[in-house]
Amino acid sequence: MDNRAFAPQPGNGRIPRLSRDAALKSTNRDKEHERTKARRAALKALHRTRRAAEQAGVALSDWESGFLGSVEQRVEKYGRAFADPEKGAIGASLSRLQGVKLKEIAAKAKGKPVRRNGLKSRKGFTRKPHGG
Repeated sequence: MDNRAFAPQPGNGRIPRLSRDAALKSTNRDKEHERTKARRAALKALHRTRRAAEQAGVALSDWESGFLGSVEQRVEKYGRAFADPEKGAIGASLSRLQGVKLKEIAAKAKGKPVRRNGLKSRKGFTRKPHGG
């Protein structure tokens, strides 16, 4: 039997170090690109909402204008406006609730009725009436 068949061969299923490092760099570059895209999209939405309110002449409450300002500052400084990963997607710049509040402020600026069905408390499990 020929022992050369069982000898380690180049390319024996392992990725060469050079290409593995290049692959990691490209995935990191892709992740960074996605984060930058999400950051730009969030800032654009914040600016668009504030501009729409100003153009429509809608007076935002102190809380709403403070919300827009603080979220904008955090996105510019950190790239995202929330720290807890359970509150939003990993690559997102705004949490789910921040997105909901931003949509509500945008609807107010456009003069549309504000929909708040995502923030209602829901009825928990209840016992069925005992009948017999």
